[in-house]
Amino acid sequence: MKNLPGALLLSLALTVPAFAADPQPLDRAEHMPAAPYLLSGAPTFDMTIGQFREKYNTTNPELPLLEYRAIDNRDDKSNLTRAASKISETLYASTALEPGTGKIKTLQITWLPLPGPDQNASQTKAMDYMTAMLRFFVPGLTPEEGRKKLTELLSDGKGSHYFAHNEGALRFVVSDSGDKGLTFAIEPVKLTLANP
Repeated sequence: MKNLPGALLLSLALTVPAFAADPQPLDRAEHMPAAPYLLSGAPTFDMTIGQFREKYNTTNPELPLLEYRAIDNRDDKSNLTRAASKISETLYASTALEPGTGKIKTLQITWLPLPGPDQNASQTKAMDYMTAMLRFFVPGLTPEEGRKKLTELLSDGKGSHYFAHNEGALRFVVSDSGDKGLTFAIEPVKLTLANP
């Protein structure tokens, strides 16, 4: 994977979690419904990627996110703006933004495992970033509680192309493609009032 062009890696990072809610055989992948954030009327977080990055970096100065850069994806029929931020050779942050407002529909951290002596350090760094993003949206968690929650989510989604767990106004998504990559995403959930 080291020899793959950066644009291809970013494309991979942005498409990994766009699968159906139920894992399906790969030959049925083209018939799978879109990820929830791709659906018409899907909610957004009430912030742009610039606002998120500024607040996140203030809270996590030891795990900074560099500026997100838009990705040209002419084949994308969703009309969303996609952007990514390279953290390292094996770690990327990515997002999909609502057209017009630039508000966030999904935030993703993708780790691309690269076999070798640095894989454990690379995995630890990926888990640190995923935990920091989780704690950004669930601020009452201690670092230990955040890591425990992340570990549980990753365990529940192990081997799934798409695993989602809703909790309040948040959806936590795991896309585990084994040695091809692991994506952890956080998305807003549209809340509805119960009928009286």
